[in-house]
Amino acid sequence: MSAESGKARPDVIVDGSNVAWEEQTGDGKPRVANLLAMAEALAEHEMEAVSVVDASLRHQVDDADELEELIDAQRVRQAPADTEADLFVLRLAEEFDALVVSNDTFDERTDEFPWVQQRRVPFMIVHGHVVLKMPG
Repeated sequence: MSAESGKARPDVIVDGSNVAWEEQTGDGKPRVANLLAMAEALAEHEMEAVSVVDASLRHQVDDADELEELIDAQRVRQAPADTEADLFVLRLAEEFDALVVSNDTFDERTDEFPWVQQRRVPFMIVHGHVVLKMPG
């Protein structure tokens, strides 16, 4: 734990926008519940996680108020407007030597982040249940 925050360093950086879009509502909106389900699944694996979403997600999700509450409580971090959240996800993962939960293969970023394929954790969400494919 860092002395400043009193919190453990993250083991996992979650591509929150990717997670939100994984299992959509009937009318095609990303789900805030996916973010909560992912946090719960990672906690069950005893992993400290930081979830990062695009600023635009709040205009697309099924429950913008709930997403706002998660951001205000710092359970979800929002990338600054007009920036690519993927870059924040990868930079945080690099800084903390953390895994990256995402179904994005980040092919366009492998030159800058050559480690990404070894530390990427693909997942599925089926009826609100998260299945992670941990490396190793």
